[in-house]
Amino acid sequence: MERRKFLATSSAVTGIAASMAAPALAQTGTRPEIRWRIASSYPRSLGTIYGAMELMAKRVGELTDGRFRITVHPAGELAPALQVLDAVQSGAVEGGHTASYFYIGKDPAFGFGTAMPFGMNARAQNSWLYDGGGLAALNDFYKDHGVTSLPVGNTGAQMAGWYRKEIKTAADLKGLKFRVGGLAGMVLSKLGVVPQQLGAGDIYTALEKGVIDAAEFVGPYDDEKLGLNKVAKFYYFPGWWEGCATLTLFLNPKALDALPADYKAAIQVACAEANQWSTAKYDNSNPAALRRLVAGGAVLRSFPRPIMQACYKAAEELYDEMAAKSPAFTKLYVPWKKFRDEQLFWSQFCESPFDNFMDSTIKRG
Repeated sequence: MERRKFLATSSAVTGIAASMAAPALAQTGTRPEIRWRIASSYPRSLGTIYGAMELMAKRVGELTDGRFRITVHPAGELAPALQVLDAVQSGAVEGGHTASYFYIGKDPAFGFGTAMPFGMNARAQNSWLYDGGGLAALNDFYKDHGVTSLPVGNTGAQMAGWYRKEIKTAADLKGLKFRVGGLAGMVLSKLGVVPQQLGAGDIYTALEKGVIDAAEFVGPYDDEKLGLNKVAKFYYFPGWWEGCATLTLFLNPKALDALPADYKAAIQVACAEANQWSTAKYDNSNPAALRRLVAGGAVLRSFPRPIMQACYKAAEELYDEMAAKSPAFTKLYVPWKKFRDEQLFWSQFCESPFDNFMDSTIKRG
């Protein structure tokens, strides 16, 4: 991370609402007592996504001897699920826990912070963010939108969601009302899908009432908690739009600049821990959850290769279109694509052949 860039005051925050909840600077010695509120896009029931943010807040308290306390608030309590970024920008809260791709309506470049269709897996994504210049590039972009950011969770590779009917050909996608996040909706719209962006808490009801025909969220552990298997039978993979998904902590630069240096460091350390923990938690929880879902009647299906190829072609077309419209998208896309391709090159000599051998050799029950 480029520390100076991360800690610098953004000119875009000039004029932030004076009503912003200012830190309580009740001095005790040389270390102030500070209280922050974080608005989340997710409900408490999602123990890994939301739990990562709770872990981060807990660790900040521990690292500062309880003098810097952060409270996390679920979707709808301080801000609607899909307006968390706006709350941070306005100064209504000090931070927001969300997925950057919820805000591609502001600029398609917001997609890079969470996941890009046919993008990177969790290992490559973290490499890009932490050592490949990705986080610095994202924060250079976010600066123009009055925020800065840190990764605070990663789901790993995702499933492709729940469908009321089988998807055998690309033609079966036409007219499908599908809850899907980020740029994936724009890719799928090229194949006739009608994308819907909904917060996690609204998916079950929309699918149950037929407002949508299909929905994706994350994977077995979270999907089971949301009860999506109760309202749709066919469970598809792979989720090509999210080879992984990074959750973001957006921070208001004015609030960040008011912190002592060691409190800023505590946030960075705690976010990195939460980011690692969430992937480990998903990898530990998803296998058993998948077995339970299948035992309960879920029907597993993989997307046929022709559908995958059609989607990949549509994604490449979309990226060219976005690059032509958004200078910010182009600035991120060119080095991002080069980094992704290098990671795929390396993977063919290490991760991929090892995983393929183990998968074809190990006998599973």
